[in-house]
Order: sequence, then C-alpha cells, then structure tokens
Amino acid sequence: MVPELKYDEKGLIPAIIQDINNNEVLMMAYMNKISLEKTIKTRRTHFWSRSRQKYWMKGETSGNVQIVKEIFYDCDEDTLLIKVEQSGPGACHTGNRTCFYRTIV
Repeated sequence: MVPELKYDEKGLIPAIIQDINNNEVLMMAYMNKISLEKTIKTRRTHFWSRSRQKYWMKGETSGNVQIVKEIFYDCDEDTLLIKVEQSGPGACHTGNRTCFYRTIV
C-alpha cells in the first residue's frame, strides 16, 4: 500500500535514486502518483518528464534499467529514496555512472 505522500502543486515528488550495493547517489528525477505506481508494479523506475510532459522508464532506450529493491519516503512525506540495482554502465544520460559527477568545492 502506498502511503499518503505530499506532492507539489504540479503533482510531483522528487525521487533520489541510490545504488543499493554501495549507496552511491545515481540521479534525481520527479515522479507523480502514476509513475510511482508503475515503478512499484514493474520494479523498474518510471518518472514524469517535466520538459517532455510524458512518462519515461529509465533505460527504455539505453538499456540501462534500474531494478527497484527498496522505496523509502522521508519524515516530511515529500521526497522518495529509491534503492536500485543499476544495469549497464550508468544512470546519467551523459554516459557517466551518476548524474552527480561534477563538484563545486
């Protein structure tokens, strides 16, 4: 059963995607109720694309799918943490393993 979560005014909730084996943060994307339900049902991550205004499954074109192992939500009920097994070389569309490959300091 999906708990009552707090979505923003556009019906979205941030989802942080983390590697279940080493806790590396792979990416952050947005979900809505339907993409979260698809994620739970298929055990593959599904997101809502704000730029394209459509659903997308991670890896549907690249083959770098994310197999969902655990889904957590935070104490404010407004952010998801999804632990996955990442297939392929990485999660980032740039070809990097993680979207967080650049530093400021």
